[in-house]
Amino acid sequence: MSSLERHASVATAELVTLTDAEPLRALEIITTRLPTLVVIDRVFAETARGAAFVNRLKADPVLANTEIRVIPPDEPPEAASASTAASGPAAPQELDRRGTRRADRIRIAGDVEVLVDGNPAALVDVSTMGAQVLSPTVLRPNQRVRMAIPDDRGTIRCAAVVAWASFEIPTGSGPRYRAGVEFFNGDTAALDAFCARHRPPSTA
Repeated sequence: MSSLERHASVATAELVTLTDAEPLRALEIITTRLPTLVVIDRVFAETARGAAFVNRLKADPVLANTEIRVIPPDEPPEAASASTAASGPAAPQELDRRGTRRADRIRIAGDVEVLVDGNPAALVDVSTMGAQVLSPTVLRPNQRVRMAIPDDRGTIRCAAVVAWASFEIPTGSGPRYRAGVEFFNGDTAALDAFCARHRPPSTA
C-alpha cells in the first residue's frame, strides 16, 4: 500500500483508509464518527495540504478526544494503535513571498471580490506590486494568471504570477487556497490610486 493510499486512516471499530484526493470525505467521516485515533501518513502531513488537514482536525473542538497521530510511510496504520510514541508533522516550510513585499501592502477592509483567471477570489491585501487572495479555485506557485480588480473608477486588469500558495481548510467553510500574486504589467497609476482609496486612516 503506498503512502498516499493511507494518509488518513481512522481508528474506530473498523479501519477506514482514504487517499490524499479525499480530504473532504475524510473530514466528514472523522467528524461524524468521532474516532479515538486518526492516523496520517507523514509524507502527506509534511505537504502544505497535509499540514492544513492536520491543523483543521486539531482545531475542531468536537475532536478534542481524538488523537491525531502521524506515522512514517513504512509503518502500517494498524501498528499506530499499539505504538506509545506519537510523532507530529514537521513544521511547515516558510512560504516563499519573494517579489510580493517591495511596496507598501494595504490591508483590505470588508469584502472585495476580484477575478483570477475569471474565477472569483477574495482580496486580502494589495500593493502596486502584488496582492494576497483567498481562492476556492486551485492556485499553484509559478502559475501565470490574469487578475481583474473591480473599482468604481473602472476595472484594473493585471497579468500576474503566483509567487506562493498554501492550501487551507477553515473550520465552518470549504477548502481554499491562500496565495500571493506578483503583478508584472499592472497599471501602476491605477493600482496606486486604488491603494490610496483603501488605505486605512492614520492612527497617529
